[in-house]
Amino acid sequence: MNAFTDIKHLGNVRHPIGKPYRQLAVEYDRETRSVWTYLQPQGTPCFNLGLLGELIDNHRTLAANGGKVLCNGNLEPVDYIIGGSRTPHVFNYGGDLALFVLLIKSRDREALLHYAKQCIDCLHGRLLSYETNAITISLVQGEALGGGFESALSSHVIVAEQSSRMGFPEILFNLFPGMGAYSLVSRRIGARAAEEMISSGKIYSATELHEMGLVDVLAADGQGENAVYDFIRKNERRRNGLRAMYECRRHTTPISYDELMGITEAWVDAALRLDDRDLKMMGRLVRSQQKQLALRKAGHVAEPGGEAVEDALVLAE
Repeated sequence: MNAFTDIKHLGNVRHPIGKPYRQLAVEYDRETRSVWTYLQPQGTPCFNLGLLGELIDNHRTLAANGGKVLCNGNLEPVDYIIGGSRTPHVFNYGGDLALFVLLIKSRDREALLHYAKQCIDCLHGRLLSYETNAITISLVQGEALGGGFESALSSHVIVAEQSSRMGFPEILFNLFPGMGAYSLVSRRIGARAAEEMISSGKIYSATELHEMGLVDVLAADGQGENAVYDFIRKNERRRNGLRAMYECRRHTTPISYDELMGITEAWVDAALRLDDRDLKMMGRLVRSQQKQLALRKAGHVAEPGGEAVEDALVLAE
C-alpha cells in the first residue's frame, strides 16, 4: 500500500496522515472523523523501543495540533481513535522479551526502567484519549498477550473478533504484567478477578472476555473493522453522552501516572530477581512466538490463538 494513496475501505475513504513511520500506520476517515492507527512492528510483533517511540511521537503530534489531525493540509476534528494491527492473527505479543533477557542478564536496571516508562507513557496517553475529546477503541484481531492485552484494555471500548485470545502469560516465567494490567483489570472486574487472571497465566477467548465484561463488542472473524464502523454509526447521535460517561469512568476509577510508575518499578525489581531457569523459559517463549509467526507467514497455521504460549507450556513440563 502506497503511504500517499487514499484507501477506500468498507465504503469509507481513509487518508494516510502523519509522519512516514516505519512501524506505525496512521489513517484518517473524514466521514466518521476517526483516526485509525495500525501497529506494524518489524520482526516479532511486540512493543519494541522503536515502535514505542513512534507511538509517543504520534501522541505528541495530536497534542501539538490541539487534538486535531493534519489531513491534506487541513486540521481535522477527531471523534474516534481506533488502534489495530497489521500483523495477521496478532494484535501484539506485548513486551520485547528478547530485550528483557539481555537487560536482566546484564543487570541493567536503568535500561529496563527506561523501557517500562516508555510503555507507561504510551498507555497513560491513551487513557487520557491523547489529549483529545475522542472515544478510543481497540480492534483486536488475533492474539493480544501481556502488554498487548494491557494496550487493548487502555481504550474506552474493545472490539474483538471471535477467534481472538487474550491473557497475561508472564507468570509462566515467574513474572507479572507490570505496565497497567492490575490497574486496568481491577477497575473493570475487581481486584480478586484481576489477581486470578494474572496469577493463572490463562489465555482467554474473546467470548469468555465478552462474558466477563472486558470485551465490549464481539465480532465475527474478518468483520472487526465492520464492527467498529457499526459501533460508530450506531452511537453517533449519542456520542457526546457516551464520551461524557467514559470521562466519568476516568474520574470515579482514576488510574494515575504515579500509580502506573509505582507498579512498573515493582516490575523492574521483580524482573531483576529472575534466575536462569526463568530466563530460559522467557527465551523459549520468544522462540515459540517467532516459530508461530514464521508458520503463519508461510500459511501453515489454520487457526490463530495462543499457540506460542501453549508451545512454551509444553516445553516447561
